[in-house]
This record gives sequence, C-alpha cells and structure tokens, in this order.
Amino acid sequence: MTHRAFRSLLAIGAVLLLAACASPTPYQPATDRFGYAVQTLETDRYRVSFAGNTLTPRETVEDFLLYRAAEVTLDSGRDYFILVGQDVERFTFFRTTSSGFGVSRFHGSPYFYRGGFAGSGFATATSRPRDRFTAYAQIVVHPGEKPEDDPDAFDARDVLQRLGPNIVRPDDS
Repeated sequence: MTHRAFRSLLAIGAVLLLAACASPTPYQPATDRFGYAVQTLETDRYRVSFAGNTLTPRETVEDFLLYRAAEVTLDSGRDYFILVGQDVERFTFFRTTSSGFGVSRFHGSPYFYRGGFAGSGFATATSRPRDRFTAYAQIVVHPGEKPEDDPDAFDARDVLQRLGPNIVRPDDS
C-alpha cells in the first residue's frame, strides 16, 4: 500500500469515526454553542434558550426549552410560568460531498502539490441542506395555581412530568 493510499484510508476512517460519534444535542448547559442557557431579566422574568445541533429535531429543541423553563420556575420557588414571547430560529447550512477524481484548483488555476500535478478528471458533488434550530422564550414565573383561561401559562410540575421521559441527558447518550 502506498503512502498516499494509507493517508486516504486513515482520513476516511477518521470521518467515519466522527460520524459514528455524532448524536443530537442532549439536555445540558450550553457547551460549544449547543444546549440550554438562562438569563435573569428581572426578579420573576427570565430569558431561556436551547440550541440544538443539526441532528436535533425542532420538536426536541422546543421540548427542551419548555423543560428548562419549568425547572427555572421551580428553582425560583414558583409554581407556573407564562410564555410572554417565544421564537424558533432555523439556521440552514449546506454540506457538500464529492466523489471521483476532480481537478484541484487554487483561484481557478491548476496547481502543483508536493511535486505532483493535480490534473483534470471527473467528479460529482452533492449539496444537502442541514438545519439547526434554536428556541428562545421569555417567561414570567408565578406562585400558586396556573390560570386555566391562559393558553400561555404552564404548570411547571406538569411540564416536567410529561416531558421528563423524553429528556436525553449527556449520561444517557
């Protein structure tokens, strides 16, 4: 096996290893841009967010946001929260893969690499969109019974009980 073939196999193996380790963002504090964050705005008002990677579905991002809002509510000694503003941002990236033998070019011109000419050939490239979602909400926390006539009010304990079985933490993955 030539040195070049060995390097190619090593590179392919590294890519496959990374792909095998890739998983949706677990429920965790934000690390490397992904996870939840909380900012206190006033005594009873918070900004909560959850950012998922490209493997985390939108529904999961929204559930993790609500779960964190419920935890913040109970941690503050309150019983229910009201969503006073929420949004989900979608970020789209394009991942391009290629196969075959292509022309290596630098600023539109063929170039030489370590004495070898990167000549012409054939190649195919495929671009696929990859979406990543971040959910944001402002919540106001309250003590006592949740008002039944407010569709933006959530009982924190009920949210934790209903969403809890779907929460994936780093230790679970």
